[in-house]
Amino acid sequence: MANKEATVAELSALFHSSKAVLLTEYRGLTVAQLKQLRAALREDATYAVVKNTLTKIAANNAGIDSFDDLLEGPSAIAFVHGDTVNVAKAMRDFAKANPLLVVKGGYFDGNPLTAAEVTKLADLESREVVLAKLAGAVKASLFGAAYMFNAPLAQAARAVDALRQKQESAS
Repeated sequence: MANKEATVAELSALFHSSKAVLLTEYRGLTVAQLKQLRAALREDATYAVVKNTLTKIAANNAGIDSFDDLLEGPSAIAFVHGDTVNVAKAMRDFAKANPLLVVKGGYFDGNPLTAAEVTKLADLESREVVLAKLAGAVKASLFGAAYMFNAPLAQAARAVDALRQKQESAS
């Protein structure tokens, strides 16, 4: 009994500390395939095979009741501590190669997610890509501003040079 209580406490702590939680069914996947999935998620998430009853208790302790109907069959959860979009992408890509992995749903930013919403999350661009695009846009606008400020000076310089040449030719 103490072991179950410790497991519930550990799962509750993971639910509380995670940015997002993605629930999957892994029926039919080999140990090697699960190891490969864990390796793909390692940077941004912890992937754990869980007991449904204990997970339901832990999720409810964390204020998450959206998993109650989804916790059937062999379940595993990705507890996200890094970039949620990267985890969703990694799961989507792994599921394409290994169709036995089924994403059942998730919980992100205080809201339950359906499997379709997890897929939409995977289709988003990562934080790094968005930041890179923003930096590119800022850089382009700065170059535009610099050109705009330099253009009148260049015109003035050309006008002065033209006047100088006109005066030299007149003399």
